Amino acid sequence: MKGAPLQELLITRPMPDKVLQAAKAAFNVTLRDQKTPMKKGDMRAALVLYDVIIPTLGDFFTADVFEGMEASRCRLLANFGVGYNHIDVSAARVAGIAVTNTPGAVTEATADIALMLMLMSARRASEGERLVRSGKWAGWHPTQMLGLHLGGKTCGIVGMGRIGQAIARRAHHGLGMKVIYFNRSEKAIDLPAEQIGTLDSLMAQSDMVVLALPGGAETRHFIGASQIAAMKPHAHLINIARGDIVDEAALVDALKHSAIGGAGLDVYEHEPKVPAALRELDTVTLLPHLGTAALDVREEMGLMAVANAIAHAQGRALINPV
Repeated sequence: MKGAPLQELLITRPMPDKVLQAAKAAFNVTLRDQKTPMKKGDMRAALVLYDVIIPTLGDFFTADVFEGMEASRCRLLANFGVGYNHIDVSAARVAGIAVTNTPGAVTEATADIALMLMLMSARRASEGERLVRSGKWAGWHPTQMLGLHLGGKTCGIVGMGRIGQAIARRAHHGLGMKVIYFNRSEKAIDLPAEQIGTLDSLMAQSDMVVLALPGGAETRHFIGASQIAAMKPHAHLINIARGDIVDEAALVDALKHSAIGGAGLDVYEHEPKVPAALRELDTVTLLPHLGTAALDVREEMGLMAVANAIAHAQGRALINPV
């Protein structure tokens, strides 16, 4: 209604200026100017005080946060990010609170990080950079730091949604790899790719395994000791999805015993904690969750979250309902 007071919006982390300007044009905005996740008491208070909340990774809106909140002021969590396993969507729905996310905005940037980790892990880039920085590099020789050339090898992708397909395009067209995939359903894909019937079979056939699954209870430890044991001794495991998809202890054990060739990780099971055992291994490339860390991508994500909030405030259909 024209002239009606603006709704109250809470943004739980610092955001790019363009996102804040768009939010402030449509809402009375409270910015939580902290980089750490919200605590349970703060989340429950926010549900009472604000009409809409824009949370993000690490803000664990679990079932107990929504308990008794059926009459709360908040009616929408417009999540900043495509992944929403930190929000108990079922419990939110019972409390009458809708949830949206930001698909599409993250696809290409996340696939770029997968490609980077594939190359860094296969060609020992992190190990090589550490050697140069240490001042101990003795110069080139024919058997120096021999890695795995990816051209003509097999890339196995676990999860063939938007991001999985973007990774497949890079692997096939960019690196000349054969693409196979494991997915719950068959996908119409615009490049040669073979669907594999079982996860273990994909693990066994792949020279590079890339995880592009959604997080959540259904995929926790989806990749465990038996799946890793099925991999070739020279194969590499890449995770740009969610950290708890991989049994981290099993991965550390495999790497310590050279059961696989290496790993490239952008996410961790107990993020931001990274086990010392992983940090000490030369055969693993570690990134600090850089999947969407580009200004224009984060702006697009934020503007999508704000667009969902505006649609809600105006009584229109949500753009990206979960």
